[in-house]
Amino acid sequence: MKGKITIDGKLCKGCGFCITACPKGLIVLSENFNAMGYYPAQPADSDGCNGCGLCAVMCPDIAIEVWREDHSKDTRCTIQDSA
Repeated sequence: MKGKITIDGKLCKGCGFCITACPKGLIVLSENFNAMGYYPAQPADSDGCNGCGLCAVMCPDIAIEVWREDHSKDTRCTIQDSA
């Protein structure tokens, strides 16, 4: 299944939990800091994402949204396929 993530750079504090959780290593820290002074996480390669949602589950700031191939939006608390 193909997926995509979006990370809200305004909410992210750059803790790196999502980077550790991503089984494909597709998330990195930005080289630019946000308005709060943190280096937020950002997708490095969205083409390889499978939409597993592990990054969103680990995010303490609820800054990550997971989109799956069928264009459904899964959030941190509702990681499931809509079939």
